[in-house]
Amino acid sequence: MSSPSSDYNLSLYERALSAAGAAFLSAIIVNPLDVAKTRLQAQAAGVPYQNLYSTCHFETNTMLADARCFPSCYRSLLGEPPCNPQSFQYKGTLDVFHKVIQQEGFTRLWRGTGASLALAVPTVGIYMPCYDIFRNYMEESTNKNAPSMTPYVPLVAGSVARSLACVTCYPVELARTRMQAFKDGQQGTKLPGVLKTLVGVVYADTSTKKLHSSFSNFRFLWTGLGAQLSRDVPFSAVCWATLEPVRRGLLRMSDNESSLATILGANFAAGFVAGSLAGATTCPLDVAKTRRQIEKDRVRALTMTTRQTLVEIWRDGGIKGLFTGVGPRVARAGPSVGIVVSFYEVVKYALYNRRHQPCEN
Repeated sequence: MSSPSSDYNLSLYERALSAAGAAFLSAIIVNPLDVAKTRLQAQAAGVPYQNLYSTCHFETNTMLADARCFPSCYRSLLGEPPCNPQSFQYKGTLDVFHKVIQQEGFTRLWRGTGASLALAVPTVGIYMPCYDIFRNYMEESTNKNAPSMTPYVPLVAGSVARSLACVTCYPVELARTRMQAFKDGQQGTKLPGVLKTLVGVVYADTSTKKLHSSFSNFRFLWTGLGAQLSRDVPFSAVCWATLEPVRRGLLRMSDNESSLATILGANFAAGFVAGSLAGATTCPLDVAKTRRQIEKDRVRALTMTTRQTLVEIWRDGGIKGLFTGVGPRVARAGPSVGIVVSFYEVVKYALYNRRHQPCEN
């Protein structure tokens, strides 16, 4: 049986349009939590957010602290005490918010939003319609041939749809993670965008202008794809396996399953629960994904595996290391899935009613 709120006879274009709108709204709302999560995970991986000014000369490959806190040597010349090292050490989600606003400005909480939008709109635009199509096709097939397999359809459909979207849009995900993880340079300088970040990934070796193989360099745009898939596929499997039964149960409890309020409420609640659960259970894989994406050693970046990364994280930080950033990840995943799924279903509902309204009059 297909989901009551998802079986509208809409075109692929209409489904993609609904999903893109949902992704746009979600990306803007939850981006600060994504920044907090990425900063905490990058810090645990060794990104030096503190003591970035060890000397007075400019290091081109150093992620610089904000200009509002001068390096120790500059401050001593001005007769001021050096910065407290704790001012560059993140202790939690709220501490990330406080220090980013204080040292880099309020708008830096939306650092990488352009990349988030460039990623979320096409990714969700592929992901949600494909999930709908795969789920409806699989449910129809299993209901006829293997009814006992029908409960597992959301899990399989979500995993396949997510894999397709992830592989297609991965380079933008790589750019977004790097833009959020690394601290901005001197205040007032123009920050690199998505394209410039990706160019930096491809041509990271600036010591030589001669490239041995330009084509092979583009492999780095998919650095950490394995870790991304190992995180996103289980996330989607857990998410949809939880969301569908919860959503259907809530809709059955309602007196009017087809009302706008019921569709909005049931989808947001189910998405919130499913997203929170999936976000918590896949946090170690998210930590591994972040660590692989911010790796600057090009040889190591190509040879690292998700399993090796997880072992390394466990060795360095134990269970706490594996769940670094779980707070902002869960706080982001729950509302994000709730917003995307509910907005997607509401827009589909509106498009369906608009198409059939003339027939009813």
